[in-house]
Amino acid sequence: MIQKLTSGKWQARHRPVAGGKQVARNFTRKVDAARWLDEQKAAVITGQYVDPKAGQITFKAYAEQWRAAQVHRTSSQAHVETMLRRHAYPTLGERPLSSILPSQVQAWVKSLELAPKTVGVAHSIVSSVFKAAVRDRRILANPCEGTKLPEVTRARVVPPSTEQVEKLRAAMPERLRALVVFAAGTGMRQGEVLGVTVDRLQMLRREVLVDRQLVTQVGGPPVLGPPKTKASVRTIPLAPVVLDAMAAHLAAYPSEHLVFTTEAGAPISRQTFGHLWRPVAAQAGLEPGTGLHVLRHYFASLLIRHGESVKTVQAMLGHASATETLDTYAHLWPDSSERARDAVQAVLGAAADDSLMTGGDR
Repeated sequence: MIQKLTSGKWQARHRPVAGGKQVARNFTRKVDAARWLDEQKAAVITGQYVDPKAGQITFKAYAEQWRAAQVHRTSSQAHVETMLRRHAYPTLGERPLSSILPSQVQAWVKSLELAPKTVGVAHSIVSSVFKAAVRDRRILANPCEGTKLPEVTRARVVPPSTEQVEKLRAAMPERLRALVVFAAGTGMRQGEVLGVTVDRLQMLRREVLVDRQLVTQVGGPPVLGPPKTKASVRTIPLAPVVLDAMAAHLAAYPSEHLVFTTEAGAPISRQTFGHLWRPVAAQAGLEPGTGLHVLRHYFASLLIRHGESVKTVQAMLGHASATETLDTYAHLWPDSSERARDAVQAVLGAAADDSLMTGGDR
């Protein structure tokens, strides 16, 4: 409905929901009022209509509703909560959803003093919240679309030396020295190492079963949960040096459940381990920010150095695909030129030696 007001302006009114409140807007020209009314009717008919008041909820309030409804694993729940609380809410949290513009999202991304990969993760989570808001007809479009993110460059993995691994072991509290040997000798992820239990440590069979990990809960103690992916479920053989270290550890610190615990016998949380690890890593000469994952790289380098195939390394590390393994460790395998030299030398070199031994070509 369009009518002319005493002010001379034209008012367009419509009722987007049957029995609901009318929505009105004033225009200087009647043609503009008619165009707006047609657009609103078309949006209702096509299911694209968004109530202007629906987007007045703050980003934080809606994101918390969204987060509570997600079917996330325990570890993912903690990760999403941390990323939103630390990096999104301080800037976007108290703003109404409908007021946040693409330019403001871009400014937020630029302000984040994080590694490029972490910036991408934070942006992805925020974008997921906005996508849900679009589906809920809270807002018309996702302001995260088109954001220019910092370029992520994959740094080459540089495994630590055996000398550095020994320095890590020596610098760790005595209760956790076997943990360094175990991580270096199995390539397990931090959560998998901290979550290994006595029943999964199969000493007589000389192997460890990896089928769960210790995960952080939001507002609660660490708990055992599923591994990172289905491919993470695996059995890893244990070398004698690892078996000896674990046997000595269990003799000194008996347990019927978790192998590695605090002095009070409690699970070691990610935060607690981080406080222990950082000064130890510094003493070993590792780069700041280097985590226990560095021992996973060390294990991979040992396998590659001893001629194991891509598929074997993939299986031992629990990678989802051989591509993931190659993307991370391809540079550690001998290149084609080196293999070609070795192949020629192995065959022709042996033939030449035989020829010399028999007096050569006469």
